[in-house]
Amino acid sequence: MNRNTIYFLLITAAILFLVMLNLALGTIHIPFRDVWGILLGRNDASQLIWENIVWKSRFPQTVTALVAGAGLSISGLQMQTVFRNPLAGPSELGVSSGASLGVATIILLSGTIGGAALSRMGFVGEVAITVSAIVGAMAVMAIILTISQRVRGNVVLLILGVMIGYIATAIIGVLKFFSNDEDVRSYVIWGLGSFSKVSGNQVYTFVVAMVVLIPLSFLLIKTLNLMLLGDNYARNLGLNVKRARFAVIACSCVLTAIVTAYCGPIVFLGLAVPHLCRTLFTTSNHIVLMPAVTLTGAALALFCNLVARMPGFEGALPINSVTALIGAPIVISVLFGKRRSELN
Repeated sequence: MNRNTIYFLLITAAILFLVMLNLALGTIHIPFRDVWGILLGRNDASQLIWENIVWKSRFPQTVTALVAGAGLSISGLQMQTVFRNPLAGPSELGVSSGASLGVATIILLSGTIGGAALSRMGFVGEVAITVSAIVGAMAVMAIILTISQRVRGNVVLLILGVMIGYIATAIIGVLKFFSNDEDVRSYVIWGLGSFSKVSGNQVYTFVVAMVVLIPLSFLLIKTLNLMLLGDNYARNLGLNVKRARFAVIACSCVLTAIVTAYCGPIVFLGLAVPHLCRTLFTTSNHIVLMPAVTLTGAALALFCNLVARMPGFEGALPINSVTALIGAPIVISVLFGKRRSELN
């Protein structure tokens, strides 16, 4: 059994353990034995409250964290490969900013124009926020894909994506200025990100969408490996570079758009996990890296969700604060480690 196989087994075991911890720990502690019984359907009248907590709150949150972490990590790996830039991530092309602008339109603009924000209208408000986030992200994605057909340089395309993100952020700032305090507060809370926002039927929609998209992204493994060789070598090997870049960017943007629509903008997972996996598995081969980032991203998202909920304390920390506190040191340590190895 080689080292990579051992790592895969350890990460898989860590995911299973973290899933159980996410189901058991929180404001109300539920023993592991009872959690296991609830999952197996061993109903007990005395455990009815615990059963409701597990199935209606913690299980949807856990599944959302697992799938969102995997999706954002795959998106980050694709971005870093296509742009050959270690600082590229799901947020760098402005897709997250586009989703945020769509949500800002619903929360801030509708409240300013109509007097009452759509976000306060219960189920209709939730649907409106989700749809607006997807529309905003897809609009930016369409702009980026159109530009990618005309711009050859990956660095230029990356800079254009960052500029589009700045424009979206500027528009959001203007909307905040003309909105009332309550609407601004609602938008700020959404912008902090959370895996607990997805509940009820939304969980099934989100999970099904991601379960379809994540396996489809694995079809791009060969393309990503060829793109590592550079455009000229990839072209000589028969790869249509423009079409390949279009497919990879589209896949990455769609993954980011859907996660952002349902969970809010989640930072650093897509940036940190690919770096961590390259260091851990010591390879650039996407046959290894793609499943590695999928599992590691899921595990790290589950760990961040557990930390954010602060077992034993009331309330929860913003998930973006936790992912930044955990993700930033990972990126810094990996970059310093690479620099040290180059000097040696």
